Amino acid sequence: MAELIREGRATILGPIRQELLSGIRREQQFQTLRDHLRAFPDIRLGMEDYEEAASFFNRCRAKGVQGSNTDFLICGAAVRRQFGILTTDGDFESLAKLLPIQLHSPRSSLSG
Repeated sequence: MAELIREGRATILGPIRQELLSGIRREQQFQTLRDHLRAFPDIRLGMEDYEEAASFFNRCRAKGVQGSNTDFLICGAAVRRQFGILTTDGDFESLAKLLPIQLHSPRSSLSG
């Protein structure tokens, strides 16, 4: 992950930023995380991203696989841009069985 950050290849979606910052009770922790996240540019989402997300939702639901709207938006935006998804969220493994997404897991080593 450090390599992605050093090379300026890590980006974020606005809804992910919101999800990460939501629910933080201490203002100092919120501000610290907010400031760190500002190093990552937001991907500008467009109509096609939302349409792709809805298509992915429908495809997965028809196969009995559930996911959040944010998860499907991440998948749609990533596929449209040919980006991999860096995640520790196991839900994406289920989605990857039905969607053309590429998943990356953080390295277990801190030497990254």
